Amino acid sequence: MNTSPDDPSRRTLLSLATTAALTAAAGTLPVFTASAAPARPAEAPPPTDSSRHRLWWQAPGDEGSLIEQGLPVGNGRIGALASNDPGRELLLITDATMWTGGLNDTLDNDGQFPYGRTDFGSFTLLAKLTVDIPDHDLGAVNGYRRTLDLSQGLVTSSYVRSGITYRREMYASHPDDVIVLHFTQSGGGRYTGTITLTGTHGESPTAAESFGATLANGLRYGAAVKARGRGGKVTVEDTRIDFSGCTELTVVVSAGTNYAPDATAGFRNPSLDPERLARTKVRDAASESADALRRTHIADYRALYGQLDVSLGTSSAEQRGLDTWERLHARTRDLVPDPELEAAYLQFGRYLMISGSRDSLPLNLQGLWLDGNDPDWMGDYHTDINIQMNYWMADRTGLTPCFDAFTDYCLAQLPSWTELTQSLFNDPRNRYRNSTGRIAGWTVAISTNPHGGGGWWWHPAGNAWLCNSLYEHYEYTQSRAHLAKIYPLLKGACEFWETRLLPHTLPGSTKEVLIADSDWSPEHGPLDAKGITYAQELVWALFGNFATASALLKKDTAYADTIIGMRKRLYLPQVSPKTGWLEEWMSPDNLGETTHRHLSGLVGLFPGDRIRPDGSTPEEIVDAATAQLTARGMNSFGWANAWRSLCWARLKDAENAYQLVVNNLRPSSGGSNGTAFNLFDIYEVEQGRGIFQIDANFGTPAAMTEMLLYSRPGHLELLPALPDAWASSGHITGLPARGGFVVDLKWQDAKPTSVRLRSVGGRTTTVEFAGRTRNVVLEAGASVTLKDFDR
Repeated sequence: MNTSPDDPSRRTLLSLATTAALTAAAGTLPVFTASAAPARPAEAPPPTDSSRHRLWWQAPGDEGSLIEQGLPVGNGRIGALASNDPGRELLLITDATMWTGGLNDTLDNDGQFPYGRTDFGSFTLLAKLTVDIPDHDLGAVNGYRRTLDLSQGLVTSSYVRSGITYRREMYASHPDDVIVLHFTQSGGGRYTGTITLTGTHGESPTAAESFGATLANGLRYGAAVKARGRGGKVTVEDTRIDFSGCTELTVVVSAGTNYAPDATAGFRNPSLDPERLARTKVRDAASESADALRRTHIADYRALYGQLDVSLGTSSAEQRGLDTWERLHARTRDLVPDPELEAAYLQFGRYLMISGSRDSLPLNLQGLWLDGNDPDWMGDYHTDINIQMNYWMADRTGLTPCFDAFTDYCLAQLPSWTELTQSLFNDPRNRYRNSTGRIAGWTVAISTNPHGGGGWWWHPAGNAWLCNSLYEHYEYTQSRAHLAKIYPLLKGACEFWETRLLPHTLPGSTKEVLIADSDWSPEHGPLDAKGITYAQELVWALFGNFATASALLKKDTAYADTIIGMRKRLYLPQVSPKTGWLEEWMSPDNLGETTHRHLSGLVGLFPGDRIRPDGSTPEEIVDAATAQLTARGMNSFGWANAWRSLCWARLKDAENAYQLVVNNLRPSSGGSNGTAFNLFDIYEVEQGRGIFQIDANFGTPAAMTEMLLYSRPGHLELLPALPDAWASSGHITGLPARGGFVVDLKWQDAKPTSVRLRSVGGRTTTVEFAGRTRNVVLEAGASVTLKDFDR
């Protein structure tokens, strides 16, 4: 069912009681909106001249394969894939909120949600922009090069034609909320051509500089473009913009929708005209000089990017002389570490995070980038690993503000999730319904959309995993304000599990434990197993996080005592006497696929923290988790490799953790798993066909940082899984740690040579290296340098 905001079904009308209870928890997710003119810095930070911060190629992107060859730009809300072709620059433009579909609140006959592009909906393109320069075809130029400067957030391309050097620069400005293209030349050249802005949903353009339309679900959207030339002229002709004889050309684009993070308003702002607002934004930006726009963008971008720097060693001059695509091939072919390339891959993940997660919806399966209107799995928010993995990296790499989009999304969706759970979850056709017959709180489906709706199947433990991810952000930041914001999510998830857990007497024992009702261990094995490890571990962590939040915020003390009591009774997985693995289904048998992509039975190892190889966990449990991880294998999809790498890092197996990073750097060929020409991760869905799925681009950098620092509140371990390839020398500065600290770390010959801790709210912690520990006590904002770890 495709529900529009103007035709709500009976169930979409939230009760006054539910609305009153949840409005206070609603997020403050920003939307496409007017804003004051940004401050214009007098100068921007200089670029960082290092191959750790720069990627480059010797060919433009093919229009037919931009998802693998186009370079991404984004300001956190709008994004584009760019071809950088000399004669025909093509931008595929997206807005994070450009979604079809609706609340999707009519279940199928099996009690599960429909999952299609019209009912559940899909992430789609908003517009296309082309800049045609007819006499600059690729065959007519030489010396072509394009570069992604990670330190400044700039995509550039340059080439020589008839002895004249032409250069174009592109970026998406967060302060000005526009995409900017700036064309320059040196040597007396001129630009002549056309600019065309079109929609991607069958719109009939009536004007050259803007368009607006409405999707079937009532979502309004629009885009606008403005061009300014120097030394020539720019004119508007019908549905195109012509420029001729220009020595310099600036093109400014904006786009957006009238999406609003308000369930009671159907997730729409009816008063917003996106086309008009886009026209205002491009007009305002185009009135500034190209230099002023550039300075403003770089200063804003660098404030985030500059929070962390990492060196994993020095690459050879020969490696540096290769372009990025050649370096990926050489790394795989020659089996020689390329530490500067590996550091650049980590920083590329940070570039994508800054570009894709600011002031709008969070990153979905596609991030912020598309090459069409039919992404696999609708480009949705998968809650059984993918959206969580997207955000493992944010706090771990100094991009704390980029996490806010995830938090605000969950808060904005909470009223709808609560209503759908309480009205639909216990439907008698739902194989996952609560056997108790009771229902409270909220949960989600495996897939969620921005309209409050779910897709595919119900995912009971998804609420716990989302909450645990949001709580971990608190562990990094120590922000009580954040904890207070997410508290209703934590409490509602606990209320759901209070009605769902079942008493169970263990065979051969009189001991009664609590186990999860029928569920699926994503995404394999029986569909209706009770007491699956996945749910038990996630709920165990949820209950502990809620109890801590309750104590810190001084709320619901009696209810917290109830939850603590239930936590003590939760069944936790045992070692299978048949396989020697940690049981995944409360059974000694392996009921799924041995080498399955998901590590659902190991969530207590990572992202959980219950299973530790530090003596606090029984050795047989650690060994069983290691055995299960070993059985899963070392070759899978990119995101699955990233998860495996994180688990091996937690087990302090540096070489396995590193090998999985290397596996993800293998060039994708013919749709195979691996890294594409533009460094996007490719997921092989079938022989000869691969798709872009962004989570590995975030999960792999998260694994790299976990190899350099393990942290939990009250304890830090330096270089727990440092591989031989990085051991000679390196540094990482601005590395956040759970418990409220930031670490600057240098090492040589696999030993720390300089360690500096700064408090961002943390007060006490233990710092460990190779069994040697230091106790640290700091005031908030203070720092300390530790010595003697290298002895």
